[in-house]
Formats: sequence, C-alpha cells, structure tokens
Amino acid sequence: MVVPDPPHIDRRKQIIAGIVTIATLAFVFLGVFPKFANYSEAWESMQQMSIAALVVLGIVTVLNIVVYVFPYQAAMPGLPYKDAFVVRQTSFMISNAIPAGGAFGLGVQYSMLSGYGYAPAATSTAIGATSLWNLLVTLSLPVVGVLLLVFNGGASQAETIGAVIGLVVVAAMIGALVLVLRSESAAIRLGHIGDRIMGGLMRRFRRGDAGKTTTTAIGADAQQVERRETGEVTAALLKFRDTLRVVVEDRWVLLTVTSVAQQLCQFLILAVAFYGIAGSDGGINPAELFAAFSLARLAGFIPITPGGLGTVDAALVALMVSSGADESVALAANLLWRAASFVPQVVLGIITFLVWRGQAARRGFRKGPAASVEQPTNPAQEH
Repeated sequence: MVVPDPPHIDRRKQIIAGIVTIATLAFVFLGVFPKFANYSEAWESMQQMSIAALVVLGIVTVLNIVVYVFPYQAAMPGLPYKDAFVVRQTSFMISNAIPAGGAFGLGVQYSMLSGYGYAPAATSTAIGATSLWNLLVTLSLPVVGVLLLVFNGGASQAETIGAVIGLVVVAAMIGALVLVLRSESAAIRLGHIGDRIMGGLMRRFRRGDAGKTTTTAIGADAQQVERRETGEVTAALLKFRDTLRVVVEDRWVLLTVTSVAQQLCQFLILAVAFYGIAGSDGGINPAELFAAFSLARLAGFIPITPGGLGTVDAALVALMVSSGADESVALAANLLWRAASFVPQVVLGIITFLVWRGQAARRGFRKGPAASVEQPTNPAQEH
C-alpha cells in the first residue's frame, strides 16, 4: 500500500478563506474590542500578574498540550504516545492556523497514521470517534455551565429554560447514538425516518425546479427518482455504526474522560489567566466563568475562521463582561488564554510536521509500502 502525499489545498478556497479570516480578525480585534475595552489597560493588567500566577499558567499550558493527545490514544489502542503526539499537534496546527485547512488536516492525519502502519479502517475509526466525542462534549459543557449557575442561584429564567432545552437535546443525541450503536434494526428505523424527511425535502425542491423548466417526472421515472433519493441516510448510519461500534462499546468511558479532560484543561488556562490578573475577587465566580467559557466555544462551530479565532474571542469577552467582569480584565484574560492555548500548539505543530516529513523521507513512507495494511497488534514494534 502506497502512502499518499498530503492532499493539496484548493488555492482559490484558501485565498477566499484567508481574506474572510483577516477581515473577521480585524473586525473583532480592531473594531469591536476597542469600543468597550482598552488594549493598553489590558496589557497593564497582564503585567501585574504575580510570578506564582505565571508559573501556574505555564504548568496548565503544558498540561493542556500533554492531555490533548489522550483522546486519540483512547480511540486507537496501542498507538504510542510519541506517534499520537506528532499526529495530533500537526493536525491542530493545520486545522486551526491555516484558512480552509480542515480537510487538509484530515488528509494529513490519514497519511501520518498510514505511515505508522495503521489501516484506513482503523484510522477512520480513530478520527471519527475523537471528532464525535469532541462534538458531544462541546455541546454538553454549556448545559453543565448553565446548570451550575442555576444551582448557585445566578441564572436568569431564560438561561434556566435554555439549560433545560439543552439538556433535553444532548440527552436525545446521546440516546440516538446509543440506539444506533447497540441495534442495527434501530439504526435502520432511524435511517428510514431520516430518508423520509430528506426524500420529502428533495421532492419538494425538485418540484420547485421542475416548475421553472420542465414537467415533474411521473410514473416509473418518478419512482426511480424516489428510489435514488431514499436510503442515503440509512446507509450513512449503518456505515457510521460499522465504523465506530466496536471502539465506542469498548472504550466509551475512556473517550469521555479524556475528551472532557482535554476541554477542562482549556478552561484551566482561562481560569488561571483571569484570576491571575483580576485576583480572587474578579467580579465573577468560577461557575460564571465556566459558563462563559463553555458557551463561547459554541461560536467555534461558525465556519468563518480557523480555530474560532475572533468569533470565540468576541463571545468570550462579551459573556465575561455581561457576568460582571471588568472590560479590560476580560480582554486581557482572553488574550492571555488565546496566546497560551493556541500559540504553543501551533509552534509545536510546525515542528512535528517537519519531524514527520523527515521520518517519511528516511523510512520511505511516502513512496514505499506501509508497514502493514492492518492495524498492528503492537505498533511500537513497527519502529
């Protein structure tokens, strides 16, 4: 099996994404933030941090980098930490620092894991499981954050209703996931529901187009169109089930623990930065800060900038200020959090990418056969 070169980025899409990214960052950091916070005051606030706070910030930054690898190892048993570290840091750098780099980062992961001797099926399982669990945790933490506010008596009626709705939605998603993974018949039933919904939407869309150009298909032609339009959701669910069922059934606890730990490390960086700047009485308590952090991260789902740059920052600062934090302190804490959680991993990602390319050149990964087309029992023996 020949390991493919990393896929090339669509230059046109990259240029457009780069322009959008620059425009968004300029709008947020040069247009929005200066209207309610002062950069010079934020810088002065950062300079007032104690040595002890800076040391703790350095420790949690390193901890965040170390823990970031664990979900990958949970999804791919036997993968050595050093190999998982190279894959994860390189993927982080590409996906979070390069405009339109998500697909490119995915392709690089496949190439790297293939070079380490893992079959495409094992690679797809690991990437799919870590992505799914990251999504579930990202959606669950805001619910936890608002519920903490409810128990502390600091949540408004709207926030309480939102927390209940969010809890129901997350529970429904987890319940559907369990059904799909536990029972093939349940996956087929859910898929048929999805097919009926999609089929109805597609037929309505086609009728709209047909009214403009031609008559609607009837008889055998219409039945053939309907057959083509149905079954896609069912097939996708069954493929999803076949890909993830074994690893999720065996390692869902470890996947959950490591994925939660990964995101909590991000929050620890923010908490150390905020209270290191503001002191113990920073205007908001840890529950309010956690709610602001978890809710702000939802802005990362808006596919405008890599890594949610700008969008997550704007939401985070606004939520901290609305909870009672000083504007300049909130801005300083956000900038310090972004610098500590983003810059080190991007730099490490550049280094690990160069290391991997050197390994590939020396071992013939790019042009020669992979060590195995099946997942090795002990990947460490491949080195």
